[in-house]
Amino acid sequence: MIYTYHNKGVCSRSTTVTLSESGIIQEISVEGGCNGNLKGICQLLQGMPAEEAIRRMEGGTCGPRPTSCPDQIAQALKNALAEMNK
Repeated sequence: MIYTYHNKGVCSRSTTVTLSESGIIQEISVEGGCNGNLKGICQLLQGMPAEEAIRRMEGGTCGPRPTSCPDQIAQALKNALAEMNK
């Protein structure tokens, strides 16, 4: 399943995730934001269960913002899982 999430409150614009039927992250990409850092994070997430990635990244902040790009990736994954389980 491919799911695109429009990020909120951060420099990056969107996150696109591809999940297997069992919720494993097959591919993930982030448009905008800190290119090198986000590419590295996306590579580390490949092959990880989405629920584990959410657990690790949800709630992080960036400077004075109440969210961060990793937190937005977690939100994208949560929404993708919810969409998949409809």
